[in-house]
Amino acid sequence: MTPLHLLFHILGTAVVCSPIVLLAILGLSTLVNRPLSETSIARFTQAAVLFSLLPAVAILLIMLATDIRYVPIELGNWVTIPEEQFQFHLKFVFDRLSIPFLMLSCVLCGVVGAFTRRYLHREEGYGRFFLYYAMFFCGMVLSSLASTIETLFVGWEMVGLSSALLVAYFHERTNPVRNGQRVWSIYRLSDAAFLIAAITMHHMTGEGDFGGLMSSGVWPEGTAAITSSQALMVGSLLLVAAAGKSALFPFSGWLPRAMEGPTPSSAIFYGALSVHLGAFLLLRLSPILEASLTLQVMVISLGIVSAVCGAVMSRVQNDVKVSLAYASLTQVGIIVVEIGLGLKYLALIHIIGHASLRTMQLLRAPTLLRDYSDLENKMGTRLPRDAWVGAGFLPPRMQRWCYRFGFERGFMDIALDKWIVQPFVRVFRWCDSMERQVTDALSNEASRESDQAELHPEGLKSAA
Repeated sequence: MTPLHLLFHILGTAVVCSPIVLLAILGLSTLVNRPLSETSIARFTQAAVLFSLLPAVAILLIMLATDIRYVPIELGNWVTIPEEQFQFHLKFVFDRLSIPFLMLSCVLCGVVGAFTRRYLHREEGYGRFFLYYAMFFCGMVLSSLASTIETLFVGWEMVGLSSALLVAYFHERTNPVRNGQRVWSIYRLSDAAFLIAAITMHHMTGEGDFGGLMSSGVWPEGTAAITSSQALMVGSLLLVAAAGKSALFPFSGWLPRAMEGPTPSSAIFYGALSVHLGAFLLLRLSPILEASLTLQVMVISLGIVSAVCGAVMSRVQNDVKVSLAYASLTQVGIIVVEIGLGLKYLALIHIIGHASLRTMQLLRAPTLLRDYSDLENKMGTRLPRDAWVGAGFLPPRMQRWCYRFGFERGFMDIALDKWIVQPFVRVFRWCDSMERQVTDALSNEASRESDQAELHPEGLKSAA
Protein backbone atom coordinates (compact mmCIF):
# COMPACT_ATOMS: atom_id res chain seq x y z
CA MET A 1 0.00 0.00 0.00
CA THR A 2 1.44 3.34 -1.06
CA PRO A 3 1.59 6.26 1.41
CA LEU A 4 -1.19 8.02 -0.49
CA HIS A 5 -3.47 4.99 -0.32
CA LEU A 6 -2.66 4.60 3.37
CA LEU A 7 -3.63 8.24 3.96
CA PHE A 8 -6.88 7.72 2.08
CA HIS A 9 -7.59 4.62 4.16
CA ILE A 10 -6.98 6.44 7.47
CA LEU A 11 -9.10 9.44 6.52
CA GLY A 12 -11.89 7.28 5.08
CA THR A 13 -11.98 5.09 8.19
CA ALA A 14 -12.25 8.23 10.33
CA VAL A 15 -15.23 9.43 8.28
CA VAL A 16 -17.07 6.14 8.79
CA CYS A 17 -16.10 5.48 12.42
CA SER A 18 -16.97 8.92 13.79
CA PRO A 19 -20.79 8.53 13.68
CA ILE A 20 -20.47 4.91 14.85
CA VAL A 21 -18.56 6.08 17.92
CA LEU A 22 -21.19 8.76 18.59
CA LEU A 23 -23.97 6.18 18.38
CA ALA A 24 -22.05 3.84 20.70
CA ILE A 25 -21.47 6.57 23.32
CA LEU A 26 -25.07 7.76 23.39
CA GLY A 27 -26.45 4.22 23.21
CA LEU A 28 -24.26 2.81 25.99
CA SER A 29 -24.97 5.74 28.31
CA THR A 30 -28.68 5.06 27.89
CA LEU A 31 -28.22 1.30 28.23
CA VAL A 32 -26.39 1.54 31.57
CA ASN A 33 -28.79 4.26 32.79
CA ARG A 34 -26.11 6.94 33.03
CA PRO A 35 -27.63 9.77 30.99
CA LEU A 36 -25.27 12.44 29.78
CA SER A 37 -25.88 16.14 30.31
CA GLU A 38 -27.27 18.25 27.49
CA THR A 39 -23.92 20.00 27.10
CA SER A 40 -22.03 16.70 26.82
CA ILE A 41 -24.48 15.32 24.26
CA ALA A 42 -24.22 18.48 22.16
CA ARG A 43 -20.41 18.47 22.28
CA PHE A 44 -20.15 14.79 21.37
CA THR A 45 -22.54 15.38 18.46
CA GLN A 46 -20.61 18.40 17.18
CA ALA A 47 -17.32 16.50 17.47
CA ALA A 48 -18.71 13.51 15.55
CA VAL A 49 -19.95 15.74 12.73
CA LEU A 50 -16.61 17.56 12.51
CA PHE A 51 -14.57 14.34 12.57
CA SER A 52 -16.64 13.10 9.63
CA LEU A 53 -16.70 16.35 7.69
CA LEU A 54 -13.04 17.40 8.00
CA PRO A 55 -11.52 14.09 6.79
CA ALA A 56 -14.02 14.11 3.91
CA VAL A 57 -12.89 17.61 2.94
CA ALA A 58 -9.25 16.46 3.16
CA ILE A 59 -9.98 13.50 0.87
CA LEU A 60 -11.71 15.82 -1.61
CA LEU A 61 -8.75 18.22 -1.68
CA ILE A 62 -6.25 15.39 -2.19
CA MET A 63 -8.38 13.92 -4.98
CA LEU A 64 -8.56 17.31 -6.72
CA ALA A 65 -4.80 17.82 -6.36
CA THR A 66 -3.90 14.35 -7.67
CA ASP A 67 -6.74 14.05 -10.24
CA ILE A 68 -7.99 10.84 -8.59
CA ARG A 69 -11.72 10.28 -9.08
CA TYR A 70 -12.29 6.97 -7.32
CA VAL A 71 -11.05 6.02 -3.83
CA PRO A 72 -12.29 2.64 -2.46
CA ILE A 73 -11.93 1.84 1.25
CA GLU A 74 -11.90 -1.90 1.90
CA LEU A 75 -12.81 -3.15 5.37
CA GLY A 76 -13.01 -6.86 4.51
CA ASN A 77 -15.61 -9.61 4.27
CA TRP A 78 -17.63 -10.00 7.46
CA VAL A 79 -19.88 -12.86 6.33
CA THR A 80 -19.10 -15.40 3.60
CA ILE A 81 -21.35 -18.26 2.45
CA PRO A 82 -19.59 -19.92 -0.51
CA GLU A 83 -22.41 -22.41 -1.18
CA GLU A 84 -24.91 -19.60 -1.72
CA GLN A 85 -22.42 -17.27 -3.44
CA PHE A 86 -23.08 -14.67 -0.75
CA GLN A 87 -20.68 -12.41 1.09
CA PHE A 88 -21.20 -9.33 3.24
CA HIS A 89 -18.41 -7.15 1.94
CA LEU A 90 -17.84 -3.92 3.83
CA LYS A 91 -16.61 -1.48 1.23
CA PHE A 92 -16.91 2.29 0.94
CA VAL A 93 -16.10 4.55 -1.96
CA PHE A 94 -15.29 8.24 -2.34
CA ASP A 95 -16.23 9.52 -5.79
CA ARG A 96 -18.03 12.41 -7.48
CA LEU A 97 -21.39 11.27 -6.12
CA SER A 98 -20.62 10.11 -2.59
CA ILE A 99 -18.43 13.04 -1.50
CA PRO A 100 -20.97 15.84 -2.26
CA PHE A 101 -23.80 13.86 -0.66
CA LEU A 102 -21.65 13.02 2.37
CA MET A 103 -20.62 16.63 2.88
CA LEU A 104 -24.24 17.74 2.49
CA SER A 105 -25.26 15.22 5.15
CA CYS A 106 -22.56 16.37 7.57
CA VAL A 107 -23.28 20.07 7.12
CA LEU A 108 -27.04 19.76 7.49
CA CYS A 109 -26.79 17.32 10.40
CA GLY A 110 -24.44 19.77 12.12
CA VAL A 111 -26.81 22.71 11.54
CA VAL A 112 -29.86 20.79 12.76
CA GLY A 113 -27.92 19.48 15.77
CA ALA A 114 -26.96 23.01 16.80
CA PHE A 115 -30.57 24.16 16.33
CA THR A 116 -31.94 21.23 18.35
CA ARG A 117 -29.62 21.94 21.27
CA ARG A 118 -31.67 25.06 21.99
CA TYR A 119 -34.99 23.97 20.52
CA LEU A 120 -35.30 20.95 22.85
CA HIS A 121 -33.52 22.53 25.82
CA ARG A 122 -34.77 20.90 29.05
CA GLU A 123 -37.11 18.66 27.06
CA GLU A 124 -37.69 15.33 28.75
CA GLY A 125 -36.74 13.38 25.63
CA TYR A 126 -33.61 15.40 24.81
CA GLY A 127 -31.23 12.45 25.12
CA ARG A 128 -33.62 10.12 23.30
CA PHE A 129 -33.85 12.54 20.36
CA PHE A 130 -30.08 12.74 19.98
CA LEU A 131 -29.77 8.96 20.22
CA TYR A 132 -32.13 8.58 17.25
CA TYR A 133 -30.34 11.48 15.57
CA ALA A 134 -26.99 9.68 15.96
CA MET A 135 -28.52 6.56 14.42
CA PHE A 136 -29.77 8.62 11.49
CA PHE A 137 -26.41 10.36 11.02
CA CYS A 138 -24.63 7.01 11.05
CA GLY A 139 -27.09 5.60 8.52
CA MET A 140 -26.63 8.59 6.19
CA VAL A 141 -22.83 8.28 6.26
CA LEU A 142 -23.01 4.54 5.52
CA SER A 143 -25.57 5.07 2.74
CA SER A 144 -23.61 7.92 1.14
CA LEU A 145 -20.32 5.99 0.98
CA ALA A 146 -21.63 2.46 0.40
CA SER A 147 -20.01 0.62 -2.49
CA THR A 148 -21.94 -2.64 -1.99
CA ILE A 149 -25.66 -3.13 -1.83
CA GLU A 150 -25.37 -4.84 1.58
CA THR A 151 -23.59 -1.85 3.09
CA LEU A 152 -26.16 0.48 1.54
CA PHE A 153 -28.95 -1.66 2.98
CA VAL A 154 -27.50 -1.33 6.51
CA GLY A 155 -27.45 2.46 6.24
CA TRP A 156 -30.85 2.43 4.56
CA GLU A 157 -32.34 0.48 7.50
CA MET A 158 -30.75 2.75 10.12
CA VAL A 159 -32.24 5.80 8.41
CA GLY A 160 -35.67 4.15 8.23
CA LEU A 161 -35.68 2.99 11.85
CA SER A 162 -34.57 6.34 13.25
CA SER A 163 -37.15 8.07 11.05
CA ALA A 164 -40.05 5.98 12.37
CA LEU A 165 -38.87 6.39 15.97
CA LEU A 166 -38.69 10.16 15.63
CA VAL A 167 -42.14 10.35 14.06
CA ALA A 168 -43.37 8.61 17.23
CA TYR A 169 -41.16 10.81 19.42
CA PHE A 170 -44.15 12.10 21.44
CA HIS A 171 -45.09 8.55 22.38
CA GLU A 172 -47.43 9.60 25.18
CA ARG A 173 -49.95 10.62 22.49
CA THR A 174 -51.82 8.18 20.27
CA ASN A 175 -51.50 9.86 16.87
CA PRO A 176 -47.68 10.10 16.74
CA VAL A 177 -47.37 6.41 17.62
CA ARG A 178 -49.95 5.38 15.03
CA ASN A 179 -48.32 7.56 12.38
CA GLY A 180 -44.90 6.17 13.25
CA GLN A 181 -46.24 2.67 12.70
CA ARG A 182 -47.70 3.77 9.36
CA VAL A 183 -44.35 5.19 8.25
CA TRP A 184 -42.58 2.02 9.38
CA SER A 185 -45.01 -0.21 7.48
CA ILE A 186 -44.43 1.72 4.23
CA TYR A 187 -40.69 1.49 4.83
CA ARG A 188 -41.04 -2.27 5.31
CA LEU A 189 -42.64 -2.58 1.89
CA SER A 190 -39.89 -0.59 0.19
CA ASP A 191 -37.20 -2.44 2.16
CA ALA A 192 -38.61 -5.78 1.03
CA ALA A 193 -38.25 -4.64 -2.60
CA PHE A 194 -34.71 -3.44 -1.84
CA LEU A 195 -33.77 -6.79 -0.27
CA ILE A 196 -35.18 -8.78 -3.21
CA ALA A 197 -33.19 -6.55 -5.57
CA ALA A 198 -30.03 -7.22 -3.54
CA ILE A 199 -30.55 -10.98 -3.71
CA THR A 200 -31.24 -10.74 -7.44
CA MET A 201 -28.02 -8.79 -7.96
CA HIS A 202 -26.08 -11.53 -6.17
CA HIS A 203 -27.56 -14.18 -8.47
CA MET A 204 -26.74 -12.08 -11.54
CA THR A 205 -23.18 -11.01 -10.75
CA GLY A 206 -22.15 -13.28 -7.85
CA GLU A 207 -21.49 -10.26 -5.62
CA GLY A 208 -23.18 -7.19 -4.23
CA ASP A 209 -20.45 -4.75 -5.26
CA PHE A 210 -21.81 -1.98 -7.45
CA GLY A 211 -18.64 -2.32 -9.49
CA GLY A 212 -19.82 -5.77 -10.54
CA LEU A 213 -22.72 -4.15 -12.36
CA MET A 214 -20.47 -1.83 -14.34
CA SER A 215 -18.58 -3.06 -17.36
CA SER A 216 -16.36 0.01 -17.54
CA GLY A 217 -15.70 3.31 -15.84
CA VAL A 218 -16.88 4.78 -12.55
CA TRP A 219 -19.82 7.07 -11.77
CA PRO A 220 -21.18 8.69 -13.85
CA GLU A 221 -19.47 7.12 -16.89
CA GLY A 222 -20.06 3.47 -15.95
CA THR A 223 -22.28 1.26 -18.07
CA ALA A 224 -24.30 -1.70 -16.84
CA ALA A 225 -22.84 -5.16 -17.38
CA ILE A 226 -26.27 -6.83 -17.39
CA THR A 227 -28.87 -7.28 -20.11
CA SER A 228 -31.85 -5.01 -20.68
CA SER A 229 -34.34 -7.52 -19.24
CA GLN A 230 -32.20 -8.03 -16.14
CA ALA A 231 -31.88 -4.28 -15.71
CA LEU A 232 -35.67 -3.91 -15.98
CA MET A 233 -36.25 -6.54 -13.29
CA VAL A 234 -33.68 -5.19 -10.81
CA GLY A 235 -34.45 -1.57 -11.63
CA SER A 236 -38.19 -2.03 -11.05
CA LEU A 237 -37.53 -3.39 -7.56
CA LEU A 238 -35.14 -0.55 -6.80
CA LEU A 239 -37.72 1.93 -8.11
CA VAL A 240 -40.27 0.60 -5.60
CA ALA A 241 -37.66 0.92 -2.85
CA ALA A 242 -36.87 4.50 -3.87
CA ALA A 243 -40.57 5.40 -4.10
CA GLY A 244 -41.24 4.16 -0.57
CA LYS A 245 -38.24 5.94 0.94
CA SER A 246 -38.81 9.25 -0.90
CA ALA A 247 -42.63 9.20 -0.54
CA LEU A 248 -43.17 9.11 -4.30
CA PHE A 249 -46.52 8.12 -5.78
CA PRO A 250 -48.38 6.05 -4.57
CA PHE A 251 -46.62 6.07 -1.17
CA SER A 252 -46.95 9.81 -0.55
CA GLY A 253 -49.63 9.37 2.11
CA TRP A 254 -47.15 8.81 4.92
CA LEU A 255 -45.38 12.14 4.32
CA PRO A 256 -47.86 14.39 6.22
CA ARG A 257 -48.03 11.82 9.00
CA ALA A 258 -44.28 12.18 9.47
CA MET A 259 -44.78 15.82 10.49
CA GLU A 260 -45.90 14.56 13.93
CA GLY A 261 -42.24 14.48 14.95
CA PRO A 262 -40.28 17.44 16.32
CA THR A 263 -39.45 20.23 13.86
CA PRO A 264 -35.69 19.38 13.71
CA SER A 265 -36.43 15.81 12.67
CA SER A 266 -38.97 17.03 10.08
CA ALA A 267 -36.30 19.33 8.63
CA ILE A 268 -33.45 16.83 8.44
CA PHE A 269 -35.58 13.86 7.37
CA TYR A 270 -38.40 15.04 5.13
CA GLY A 271 -36.97 18.31 3.91
CA ALA A 272 -33.29 17.54 3.50
CA LEU A 273 -31.78 14.06 3.52
CA SER A 274 -34.08 11.10 4.05
CA VAL A 275 -36.58 12.23 1.42
CA HIS A 276 -33.72 12.43 -1.11
CA LEU A 277 -32.28 9.02 -0.27
CA GLY A 278 -34.46 7.27 -2.85
CA ALA A 279 -33.24 9.69 -5.51
CA PHE A 280 -29.66 9.06 -4.36
CA LEU A 281 -30.21 5.32 -4.83
CA LEU A 282 -31.38 5.90 -8.39
CA LEU A 283 -28.36 8.14 -9.04
CA ARG A 284 -25.95 5.54 -7.66
CA LEU A 285 -27.43 2.84 -9.89
CA SER A 286 -28.15 5.11 -12.87
CA PRO A 287 -26.27 2.81 -15.31
CA ILE A 288 -28.98 0.21 -14.67
CA LEU A 289 -31.64 2.73 -15.65
CA GLU A 290 -29.82 3.56 -18.87
CA ALA A 291 -29.69 -0.14 -19.83
CA SER A 292 -33.47 -0.32 -20.26
CA LEU A 293 -35.60 2.20 -22.14
CA THR A 294 -38.75 0.84 -20.50
CA LEU A 295 -37.23 1.42 -17.07
CA GLN A 296 -36.29 4.98 -17.99
CA VAL A 297 -39.87 5.66 -19.08
CA MET A 298 -41.11 4.24 -15.77
CA VAL A 299 -38.75 6.49 -13.79
CA ILE A 300 -39.74 9.62 -15.74
CA SER A 301 -43.46 8.81 -15.45
CA LEU A 302 -43.19 8.22 -11.71
CA GLY A 303 -41.36 11.50 -11.26
CA ILE A 304 -43.91 13.49 -13.28
CA VAL A 305 -46.91 12.00 -11.45
CA SER A 306 -45.27 12.57 -8.06
CA ALA A 307 -44.37 16.17 -8.89
CA VAL A 308 -47.89 16.98 -10.10
CA CYS A 309 -49.51 15.34 -7.08
CA GLY A 310 -47.16 17.16 -4.71
CA ALA A 311 -47.89 20.51 -6.37
CA VAL A 312 -51.66 20.03 -6.10
CA MET A 313 -51.61 18.76 -2.52
CA SER A 314 -49.24 21.43 -1.21
CA ARG A 315 -51.63 24.22 -2.27
CA VAL A 316 -54.59 23.15 -0.14
CA GLN A 317 -52.96 22.17 3.17
CA ASN A 318 -53.73 24.11 6.33
CA ASP A 319 -50.47 23.24 8.07
CA VAL A 320 -47.23 24.93 7.09
CA LYS A 321 -45.05 21.86 7.75
CA VAL A 322 -47.31 19.59 5.70
CA SER A 323 -47.39 22.15 2.88
CA LEU A 324 -43.58 22.28 2.88
CA ALA A 325 -43.42 18.48 2.92
CA TYR A 326 -45.56 18.25 -0.22
CA ALA A 327 -43.50 21.01 -1.79
CA SER A 328 -40.47 18.80 -1.14
CA LEU A 329 -42.30 15.95 -2.88
CA THR A 330 -42.74 18.15 -5.94
CA GLN A 331 -39.02 18.88 -6.12
CA VAL A 332 -38.06 15.25 -5.51
CA GLY A 333 -40.37 14.25 -8.36
CA ILE A 334 -38.58 16.71 -10.65
CA ILE A 335 -35.22 15.31 -9.49
CA VAL A 336 -36.39 11.80 -10.39
CA VAL A 337 -37.37 13.05 -13.86
CA GLU A 338 -33.88 14.53 -14.27
CA ILE A 339 -32.35 11.18 -13.29
CA GLY A 340 -34.58 9.36 -15.78
CA LEU A 341 -33.46 11.75 -18.52
CA GLY A 342 -29.80 11.07 -17.70
CA LEU A 343 -29.08 14.55 -16.27
CA LYS A 344 -27.02 13.20 -13.38
CA TYR A 345 -25.02 16.25 -12.39
CA LEU A 346 -28.10 18.46 -12.63
CA ALA A 347 -29.99 16.07 -10.34
CA LEU A 348 -27.11 16.08 -7.82
CA ILE A 349 -26.94 19.90 -7.79
CA HIS A 350 -30.73 20.02 -7.47
CA ILE A 351 -30.60 17.70 -4.44
CA ILE A 352 -27.98 19.83 -2.71
CA GLY A 353 -29.76 23.13 -3.35
CA HIS A 354 -33.23 21.87 -2.50
CA ALA A 355 -32.10 20.11 0.70
CA SER A 356 -30.40 23.26 1.98
CA LEU A 357 -33.36 25.50 1.17
CA ARG A 358 -35.98 23.15 2.62
CA THR A 359 -34.00 22.68 5.83
CA MET A 360 -33.99 26.43 6.39
CA GLN A 361 -37.73 26.68 5.67
CA LEU A 362 -38.73 23.86 8.01
CA LEU A 363 -36.53 25.12 10.83
CA ARG A 364 -38.19 28.51 10.37
CA ALA A 365 -41.72 27.03 10.33
CA PRO A 366 -42.45 27.15 14.11
CA THR A 367 -42.16 30.95 14.23
CA LEU A 368 -43.50 31.70 10.76
CA LEU A 369 -47.18 31.71 11.67
CA ARG A 370 -46.58 33.85 14.75
CA ASP A 371 -44.65 36.42 12.71
CA TYR A 372 -47.34 36.31 10.03
CA SER A 373 -50.04 37.01 12.64
CA ASP A 374 -48.02 39.83 14.20
CA LEU A 375 -47.54 41.44 10.80
CA GLU A 376 -51.28 41.29 10.05
CA ASN A 377 -52.08 42.80 13.47
CA LYS A 378 -49.71 45.70 12.82
CA MET A 379 -51.18 46.30 9.34
CA GLY A 380 -54.75 45.99 10.60
CA THR A 381 -55.78 43.82 7.66
CA ARG A 382 -55.11 40.52 6.01
CA LEU A 383 -52.04 40.17 3.83
CA PRO A 384 -52.84 39.82 0.12
CA ARG A 385 -52.79 36.31 -1.23
CA ASP A 386 -51.99 35.60 -4.86
CA ALA A 387 -54.25 33.06 -6.48
CA TRP A 388 -52.84 30.39 -8.75
CA VAL A 389 -53.05 31.75 -12.28
CA GLY A 390 -53.43 28.29 -13.81
CA ALA A 391 -56.67 27.65 -11.91
CA GLY A 392 -58.51 30.16 -14.09
CA PHE A 393 -58.02 27.95 -17.14
CA LEU A 394 -59.74 24.98 -15.48
CA PRO A 395 -63.53 24.51 -15.44
CA PRO A 396 -65.17 24.90 -11.99
CA ARG A 397 -65.89 21.18 -11.74
CA MET A 398 -62.24 20.36 -12.41
CA GLN A 399 -61.15 22.95 -9.84
CA ARG A 400 -63.37 21.33 -7.19
CA TRP A 401 -62.02 17.89 -8.07
CA CYS A 402 -58.41 19.11 -7.80
CA TYR A 403 -59.18 20.71 -4.45
CA ARG A 404 -60.70 17.52 -3.12
CA PHE A 405 -57.84 15.46 -4.55
CA GLY A 406 -55.31 17.68 -2.78
CA PHE A 407 -57.28 17.97 0.45
CA GLU A 408 -57.72 14.18 0.66
CA ARG A 409 -54.00 13.84 -0.11
CA GLY A 410 -54.55 12.01 -3.35
CA PHE A 411 -56.66 9.25 -1.75
CA MET A 412 -53.38 7.33 -1.49
CA ASP A 413 -53.90 6.05 2.06
CA ILE A 414 -57.41 4.90 1.17
CA ALA A 415 -56.17 3.11 -1.96
CA LEU A 416 -53.32 1.37 -0.13
CA ASP A 417 -55.65 0.27 2.66
CA LYS A 418 -58.25 -1.07 0.24
CA TRP A 419 -56.09 -2.74 -2.38
CA ILE A 420 -53.03 -3.85 -0.40
CA VAL A 421 -53.66 -3.88 3.35
CA GLN A 422 -57.14 -5.38 3.44
CA PRO A 423 -56.35 -8.37 1.16
CA PHE A 424 -53.36 -9.21 3.37
CA VAL A 425 -55.50 -8.84 6.50
CA ARG A 426 -58.13 -11.20 5.08
CA VAL A 427 -55.50 -13.84 4.32
CA PHE A 428 -53.93 -13.52 7.77
CA ARG A 429 -57.33 -13.71 9.47
CA TRP A 430 -58.14 -16.87 7.53
CA CYS A 431 -54.82 -18.38 8.63
CA ASP A 432 -55.55 -17.31 12.20
CA SER A 433 -58.99 -18.91 12.14
CA MET A 434 -57.51 -22.17 10.83
CA GLU A 435 -54.90 -22.16 13.57
CA ARG A 436 -57.58 -21.38 16.15
CA GLN A 437 -59.72 -24.32 15.07
CA VAL A 438 -56.76 -26.71 15.27
CA THR A 439 -55.55 -25.52 18.69
CA ASP A 440 -59.10 -25.49 20.11
CA ALA A 441 -59.65 -29.04 18.86
CA LEU A 442 -56.39 -30.25 20.40
CA SER A 443 -57.00 -28.58 23.77
CA ASN A 444 -60.79 -29.20 23.86
CA GLU A 445 -61.26 -25.62 25.06
CA ALA A 446 -60.66 -22.05 24.03
CA SER A 447 -56.89 -21.84 23.62
CA ARG A 448 -56.51 -18.11 23.18
CA GLU A 449 -56.30 -16.08 26.36
CA SER A 450 -55.45 -13.08 24.19
CA ASP A 451 -59.07 -13.08 22.96
CA GLN A 452 -60.03 -11.52 26.29
CA ALA A 453 -57.74 -8.52 25.72
CA GLU A 454 -59.46 -5.26 24.86
CA LEU A 455 -58.65 -4.03 21.38
CA HIS A 456 -57.78 -0.44 20.55
CA PRO A 457 -60.98 1.50 19.79
CA GLU A 458 -59.64 2.53 16.36
CA GLY A 459 -57.79 -0.70 15.69
CA LEU A 460 -59.07 -4.07 14.59
CA LYS A 461 -62.62 -3.53 15.86
CA SER A 462 -63.25 -0.69 13.44
CA ALA A 463 -61.61 -2.59 10.60
CA ALA A 464 -63.65 -5.76 11.19
